[in-house]
Amino acid sequence: MEFINIGKIVNTHGLKGELRIISDFRYKHKVFINGMKLYVGKKYEEFTINTYRFHKIYDMVTFDGYNDINEVEYLKGKSVYINADDLKLDNEIYSGKLIGFKVYIGDKEIGNVTEIIDTKANEVLRISKDILIPYVDAFIKKIDLDKKIIIVNDIGGLI
Repeated sequence: MEFINIGKIVNTHGLKGELRIISDFRYKHKVFINGMKLYVGKKYEEFTINTYRFHKIYDMVTFDGYNDINEVEYLKGKSVYINADDLKLDNEIYSGKLIGFKVYIGDKEIGNVTEIIDTKANEVLRISKDILIPYVDAFIKKIDLDKKIIIVNDIGGLI
């Protein structure tokens, strides 16, 4: 299983076992749904979301079978993950899978994706050490998952 970090449990809320999660995960709407499995902590303890709501800056969840603050208090401070296979995207590619892909402009290889930077506007691919390319349709021409390559549009001044 490949796990994707989606946030961190920062506190409990109320007495009925609700948890506050801080998350800036781009696909929250696909993750924080009833019945979704979340994995918590370094041992990836499995939980199933029973309820979800957004409150202020927090993603608030309760887990199936946990109805009391005392049952979930030990989870405070732990990271929250999902199984990458559980993330169902419609005609989208989870950007985290692109790390290590070779990047080309035309026939010229310009480097490998080393990092995904998440900005408020969009994600940005860091190519090798010094090239940044926005992960948007205007720049990305084609992604071949089998060959692990990304072809970028030849836009003047990009590199």
